[in-house]
Amino acid sequence: MSETLRIQQIATVIGGHRTVADDFQGGVESVIRVDGQFPIETLQGIEEFSHLTVLWHFHRASPGDVQLHARSPRGDSRWPATGTFVHRNHRRPNQLALSFPRLIKVVGYDLHVTDLDAVDGTPIYDIAPYFEQMGPRGPVTQPAWPGEMLDPTYWAAAADRNG
Repeated sequence: MSETLRIQQIATVIGGHRTVADDFQGGVESVIRVDGQFPIETLQGIEEFSHLTVLWHFHRASPGDVQLHARSPRGDSRWPATGTFVHRNHRRPNQLALSFPRLIKVVGYDLHVTDLDAVDGTPIYDIAPYFEQMGPRGPVTQPAWPGEMLDPTYWAAAADRNG
């Protein structure tokens, strides 16, 4: 059974990261510019939250990038081959991502954020405040490889890159 969902872009990432990268996503500020077609009151009260939940599209990817098979993360054989829906990259069928940037300030339709791992020009399809009470319930478990792959480089600032 397959259903097609049509959704509209509600905002665009302005500034921030210019190139796609697997690491060094931290410390970069960008703006999520909400489309002016929406009444400004759609953002009323959002400035009271420290973090947002942002649904966005890997717009620089192509449908040909989708890989529906098990593979090692980043092609690195140190980590086990895992299925398509175990990865958090553009190789999944809908090429969507979910991020939790920190909200710095709101100026009109501009949401100034940091630690958004999307690039300049990225289409945004949904924005919501992050509610701590809606986060994971109970202990969070995962295999070792995500921590090995992402820690500490993923959220390190690009200026801290070794080499």
